[in-house]
Amino acid sequence: MSGQNSVETLIPGGWTAYHKLTPEDKQVFDEALQGFVGVKYTPNEVSTQVVNGTNYRFKCTASMPPALVVWEAIVLIHKPINGKPYIYGIERY
Repeated sequence: MSGQNSVETLIPGGWTAYHKLTPEDKQVFDEALQGFVGVKYTPNEVSTQVVNGTNYRFKCTASMPPALVVWEAIVLIHKPINGKPYIYGIERY
């Protein structure tokens, strides 16, 4: 039974805990937001969910240049098994 608590339990369809972005997470975020204009989103943490592909919830700091207005938002991205990742929702929190 030793080491049992050190293994992260993945529940099918469940979300992981939020964690720092890996280079792969950052690449998915950048690819999905390519060409996105208006609000600037800076990802701080991410949670993932394995489905038919992978869903991502990026906790972001959002801002609208040139104003100094800043808020927190969750950017929801889906990366299909084959194909380009895309935004499927943005939620203010």
